[in-house]
Amino acid sequence: MTDLEADLRKAVRGEVGFDVTSRALVTMDASNYRRVPLGVVAPRDADDVAAVLEVCRTHGVPVVPRGGGTSIAGQATGTGVVLDFTRHMNRVLALDAEARTAVVQPGLVLDRLQDAAAPHGLRFGPDPSTHSRCTLGGMIGNNSCGSHSVAWGTTADSVAELDVVTARGQRLRLGQEWAGAPTGLRELVDGELARLRTGFPELPRRISGYALDALLPEHRADVARSFCGSEGTLGVLTEAVVRLVEAPRARALAVLGYADEGAAAEAAAGLLVHRPLTVEGMAADLVPTAAALPRGGAWLFVETGCSSEREARARAEEIVRAADVLDALVVTDPAGQRALWRIREDASGTATRMPDGSEAWPGWEDCAVPPQRLGAYLRDFRGLLVSHGLKGTPYGHFGDGCIHVRIDFDLLTGPGIARFRRFSEELADLVAAHGGSLSGEHGDGQARAELLPRMYGEEMVALFERAKGIWDPDDLLNPGMLVRPAPLDTGLRFSVLPREPVEVAFGYPADGGDFSAAVRRCVGVAKCRTTSATGSAVMCPSFRATGEEAHSTRGRARLLHEMLAGEAGGLVTDGWRSEEVREALDLCLSCKGCRTDCPVGVDMATYKAEFLHHHYAGRRRPAAHHSMGRLPVWLRGVDRMRAAAVVNALASVRPLAAVAKRLGGIAPERRIPKVATETFSRWWGRRKARGAGGDPVILWPDTFTEHLSPSVGQAAVRVLEAAGLRVVLPPTVHLEKAPVGDGRTVALDPVSLLRGRGRVCCGLTYVSTGQLDRARTVLRRTLDLMAPVLETSAPVVVLEPSCAAALRTDLPELLHDDPRAAQLASRVLTFAEALEQLAPGWRPPALNRPVAGQTHCHQHAVLGDLAERRLREAAGLTGDLAGGCCGLAGNFGFEKGHFEVSRACAEDQLLPSVRQAPEDAVVLADGFSCRTQLEQLAGVRGRHLAEVLAEALRSGEGADAEGGP
Repeated sequence: MTDLEADLRKAVRGEVGFDVTSRALVTMDASNYRRVPLGVVAPRDADDVAAVLEVCRTHGVPVVPRGGGTSIAGQATGTGVVLDFTRHMNRVLALDAEARTAVVQPGLVLDRLQDAAAPHGLRFGPDPSTHSRCTLGGMIGNNSCGSHSVAWGTTADSVAELDVVTARGQRLRLGQEWAGAPTGLRELVDGELARLRTGFPELPRRISGYALDALLPEHRADVARSFCGSEGTLGVLTEAVVRLVEAPRARALAVLGYADEGAAAEAAAGLLVHRPLTVEGMAADLVPTAAALPRGGAWLFVETGCSSEREARARAEEIVRAADVLDALVVTDPAGQRALWRIREDASGTATRMPDGSEAWPGWEDCAVPPQRLGAYLRDFRGLLVSHGLKGTPYGHFGDGCIHVRIDFDLLTGPGIARFRRFSEELADLVAAHGGSLSGEHGDGQARAELLPRMYGEEMVALFERAKGIWDPDDLLNPGMLVRPAPLDTGLRFSVLPREPVEVAFGYPADGGDFSAAVRRCVGVAKCRTTSATGSAVMCPSFRATGEEAHSTRGRARLLHEMLAGEAGGLVTDGWRSEEVREALDLCLSCKGCRTDCPVGVDMATYKAEFLHHHYAGRRRPAAHHSMGRLPVWLRGVDRMRAAAVVNALASVRPLAAVAKRLGGIAPERRIPKVATETFSRWWGRRKARGAGGDPVILWPDTFTEHLSPSVGQAAVRVLEAAGLRVVLPPTVHLEKAPVGDGRTVALDPVSLLRGRGRVCCGLTYVSTGQLDRARTVLRRTLDLMAPVLETSAPVVVLEPSCAAALRTDLPELLHDDPRAAQLASRVLTFAEALEQLAPGWRPPALNRPVAGQTHCHQHAVLGDLAERRLREAAGLTGDLAGGCCGLAGNFGFEKGHFEVSRACAEDQLLPSVRQAPEDAVVLADGFSCRTQLEQLAGVRGRHLAEVLAEALRSGEGADAEGGP
């Protein structure tokens, strides 16, 4: 233990982390930069903060305050001690509805303040797109704004008083009329009044530099306001009194379509006279699909707020009439507005990928110019991009003249980095020429501070340095930011990554087969750190359960980044054998939620499988990898020996079950599921063929349906046949010719007999435990069995969502060298998709009941659930299913040591949705894991949608069901 670490442990009550994981998690924010700290401290209160500053001052070690770590310019990273305020100092301390103020701690997530203010009809005005994970301390440090700044201004406009600890331990209460000003600050201002009155550009989004003009007498010498935007370089915030605004009772959203972004930019300033709440802009190349948007190549999102929905709509329609648009859409439905806003908010992540899939990076993320000059500036900006051979897609706060953009800089090679510098210098000159600010929202940090003289001039920057010296004479706080900055082209986070692709098992088609590029996808916007999932969102259940960065998608990506960096400068130096990475990935449920919910499509489930594959290569695996990873093998063995009844009987004897669970690495809190005494295939073999003639539909007998819940398969057969489809099962023998007749009869030849019988398998359990060599063997055998099917056009219906997802994604990505893999993946249909596509004329029985339960996480992330929603609606099953993950997630919830997290994940959305459901609600759970979790934790029987429909058909409720196609 170093002296610094020992002294910190003695001095503070909060956690002190100098281990590899703690440091790796904060090496980066959402910028291009990486700085490795000595350690991390999570202070419990202001006393802890003061103690950390005293110890670090004694040791001459810098201190960096950090909130959600979503800063774009590098200011939330440091080489000394990082203060993590999110763990303890994260509360609303008081809220005065009458005075419209709140007292908050710096680690409080903005959405939690909004939650506290909402019952009083109030809200905090500024709302960055990262509102679900950014903190008030970070917002004050960067003077954040958000989409409603045209109505409610920047964070500085909402700050009343700030409690601050200086680097030398002074505790100051900052406010107006010089309240809390450190000695010497007033004298500095009094001597530079003329410069401060003339040296700052007039525009709504001037964030760059120190706001020293807030100290002018005509601005009531507002020390708190001048502190906003100082990026942790002047003092450490410990508490804030912030102002709240009245939230409109009703809102309407007008989405205005324009031919291109230039036309949208030209129109934005003219809409301000209508006093909208927002004027946001984005272009078509940031939108995965423009189906939900009006006609156009670019859009303005203009929101109005009034006391009633009718008034809000009337104002929005007035704006539409006043705007010169190609097309427009006005939405008053809150759900519809949220869906549209999600398109805009996700641009902060989707912008990190160009339309062709190439990488794009921040660095010039948020320049701002006077709104009236936005159109001209954008034209010049586009010209500058072209002259440097660069591409970028602007979007952002058009009403305030603030543009966000990610640019396809090459930050991996010397020439590319040199071009990055040249472009940055020329763009800084361009912004200054338009009377703008280098930063209009996210601060200067390392990305822009070096260029502040081009905006302010050398003398004003020298004044900034003098102000820094008054507040922090020892340069202890976040050195290298704002004043005396580090060069903008040093410390780039990619410099330590390997230049040659790492040998891996998966194909990573979206990343050119390069695992490093896949890991680079995580840019740090931290949508995975949201503390509550909304709607159908899943990501990231383990973070919500633990609240720990290491168990977020971003945290795991950071550790993988350090692992890839290795001996070139990474904190993790033992590569694939790293225990730190294994421990971080251990609580990843492989729910695949990040594949869809992460704006840049990070797929941590695949990365985890890849890591486990290498980590255990040639080594002894955990017992759970054998007991549950090879589940298909054990269950087939039980079936061959007709031993299901015996196994179930033994599992019901507690001492024997306890021994089996201990040997198998299974959580002692779990009950072992019962094995079906008759498998689905055996039931199929003894029934008489039914259904119409015509081309067959292949029903996939996945392991769970086959051995654990054959009733799902039986129900699906009944419904599919009722819809007029001919159902057959996949071949169990490698055939030279396709099956004939009823799909069971085969023409066997000697070669086929020698190859023996087998069962198709999606390989899911092998993939989730990282047994990728075995998974490839199983999948190749499956493709061999399916060869005659693939020669036809027969679709493949898969009832278990996780198995369908494995066939759609894992199969072609793992066997990327076998064209049959993509062929089979393209044939996969879910149960609802099969009915919709193959029997469009069929109508399900009318149940007319509400539903409860949860959309399967793999369904949400990989398959999509629109067909399921339409089928439920057609059957009269009303209401929405919850999002999130059930927490069992295949083998995860059964593994020893995972039970508490598994239960916490279930309590996030699934169990509450079931408890709050009406008595007559149908509890739907298409996944075996979801049904098992419901049964074991809530004593509730969940059913697959096929079971619900089949039961209705049997009971005669479907007497009016129409015939087949």
